[in-house]
Amino acid sequence: MSARCRVVVLISGNGTNLQAIIDGCDDTLTADVIGVISNKPDAYGLIRAHQSEIDTSCVIPHLNESREDYDARLLESINKYQPDLIVLAGFMRILSNNFVEKFIGKIINIHPSLLPKYPGLHTHQRAIDAGDSEHGASVHFVTPELDSGPVILQAKVPVYLEDDVEILSERVHEQEHAIYPMVVKWFSQQRLTMQSGKAYLDGNLIGEHGYAAD
Repeated sequence: MSARCRVVVLISGNGTNLQAIIDGCDDTLTADVIGVISNKPDAYGLIRAHQSEIDTSCVIPHLNESREDYDARLLESINKYQPDLIVLAGFMRILSNNFVEKFIGKIINIHPSLLPKYPGLHTHQRAIDAGDSEHGASVHFVTPELDSGPVILQAKVPVYLEDDVEILSERVHEQEHAIYPMVVKWFSQQRLTMQSGKAYLDGNLIGEHGYAAD
């Protein structure tokens, strides 16, 4: 890894987690977001990147294009930046196994649930429907199986009886913006690694529910 960790962020939408990471990329983070790639040309996250003078690319899916063919074009765009770390921040595409394997241990995602609970979509509604008393977000390494890579860090929030999806989503997003830059910092300091399908921090195995879990 270079003196400062080279980070590429993949987005599809508003880019609030991207903004949290950009804001955290100071001298203490020892990382730089050197590229932002979107699959949607109107993603507001691209504007956030431009405002921070970060290079952007847009890889738009072609009609009837296979996942593998799309990912091949995405790989070309990523390789221009020669990143140390790829961060998925609301990137609303499922990546092919071949793509993920190329970056195993160097690609992370944030998911709006306390994994392994509620992989996939509509996590806030599922937590409300289940009557859960707590919900949250998980940062994890990406592996070929969707939302199943080893968890690095989780943040929990309470779920109240009067909550709807919008209120609960806002509560979770606030925590996402706190924990995602922290995980990028750990990686940039070469403290965080993935070995044999497990996450390690400072050489210590991270438990199933992430670092410092109850």
